[in-house]
Amino acid sequence: MSNTTTMTVRVSGALAEHVSANVGEGGSYENVSEYIRDLIRRDKERSESESFDRLKAELTKAFAAPDHAFKPLTAADIIARNRR
Repeated sequence: MSNTTTMTVRVSGALAEHVSANVGEGGSYENVSEYIRDLIRRDKERSESESFDRLKAELTKAFAAPDHAFKPLTAADIIARNRR
């Protein structure tokens, strides 16, 4: 089930002008809410992409390591390491 939260955001000056230019008849969005939702979605996608890229880099590094560099770990070892 999806919860809806109403938020109030105040912008002025150049930011308000930028929003106005992107909303309405001359803009890409019908209303400010649609514009803000799209910005949040894009930011979420960017964040997820950056996380995936970091994971991919770590895995690439791990797979390139020689076999003798690996050591066995238990689940408890991994949990303890991630708590640091």
